[in-house]
Amino acid sequence: MKTLLLKWNQVSLVRRIFIGIIVGIILALVIPNASGITIFGSLFVSSLKAVAPVLVLLIVMSAISQHKQGQKTNMKSIILLYGLSTFLAGLIAVIASFIFPVNLSLVTGASDLTPPDGIVEVLKTLLFKVVDNPVNALMNANYIGILTWAILLGVALKNANDSTKNMLTNFSDAVSHIVKWVINLAPLGIMGLVFDSITANGLSSLLDYGKLLIVLIGCMLFMALIVNPLIVYLNIRRNPYPLVFHCLKESGITAFFTRSSAANIPVNMSLCEKMELDTDTYSVSIPLGATINMAGAAITISVLTLAAVHTVGIEVDFGTALILSVLSAVSAAGASGVAGGSLLLIPLACSIFGISNDVAIQVVGVGFIIGVLQDSFETALNSSSDLLFTATAEYTKKRKEGTDFVIKI
Repeated sequence: MKTLLLKWNQVSLVRRIFIGIIVGIILALVIPNASGITIFGSLFVSSLKAVAPVLVLLIVMSAISQHKQGQKTNMKSIILLYGLSTFLAGLIAVIASFIFPVNLSLVTGASDLTPPDGIVEVLKTLLFKVVDNPVNALMNANYIGILTWAILLGVALKNANDSTKNMLTNFSDAVSHIVKWVINLAPLGIMGLVFDSITANGLSSLLDYGKLLIVLIGCMLFMALIVNPLIVYLNIRRNPYPLVFHCLKESGITAFFTRSSAANIPVNMSLCEKMELDTDTYSVSIPLGATINMAGAAITISVLTLAAVHTVGIEVDFGTALILSVLSAVSAAGASGVAGGSLLLIPLACSIFGISNDVAIQVVGVGFIIGVLQDSFETALNSSSDLLFTATAEYTKKRKEGTDFVIKI
């Protein structure tokens, strides 16, 4: 048994995950009533979500406390890349929605949801997340609050003695090691997630919304395979696709099945370490990206909002729709501050076209129906982009400094 485990662990993680997907599909088709299999998926996602807040707090605190005066990070470049990508995603979704207009068969069943009243409420929620109690932030996986406390404590501990800093580093390394253990369980966890997805949702319920899904997924694939590579190329001036495909394969696949940017933080942290990126940078940029780098959410908000516009027969000029792309980008960055994520921000976007809240909430209901695929592609795009732009910023810095660099993939 020990020999088998050693051989299994020597197989690349992506191949092991692929095996888990195949096994999950087979089990769902052969024994669909074996509900106990779903526990593997639930345990895997719960494990990632449990370790991620502690990992972010310790690794950010440790990195900042060890940061030397005058040592530069790439955070400004990364934040700029995050913002540009999210805005372009919203813009592409608007253009696609005009070229391929979609009409919806509106549904009910989402009347108990309470979307935010406006962009001010979204920003207000985010602001209160910043000043959240640290214990409460850890318990509720409030990454804005966790990041704030980690940065403040890290700065305050800069003048601490070396033994204190070493203790922080040891704790950070220990949690990182636990993360590696959890990630090794990904094939088993994803097997459970695939089984649960097929047996609980199936694909028949999605057929009525095929055109909407094609527009949504098409926009996300266009961002991942055309726009993001173009952004990377303009920065590093090298063929971007090896790096892009590496990020999609190593980060995007796990994010697709966990459907949680927060759960994928440990995965991205581990990948940054393997790629030998700067710890001071990625320890902040990865959890920050899981909060504000939301290209997929911007696409979801724009496409579903304009689908509602076409359904109710409102004539919209492109200028007004362009405002939507800006609003969707800002709203997407605040999605983590609102329960329900990107879907509950659709009524906010609908309001600029005068669409009633009753209709907008029905559109949210449609979003939940197609969520089995929409949310998976959205999370895969968001999370893989966190890794992609963190690496891009570092390679760009080396290029500008005239330093030769090798993209480690």
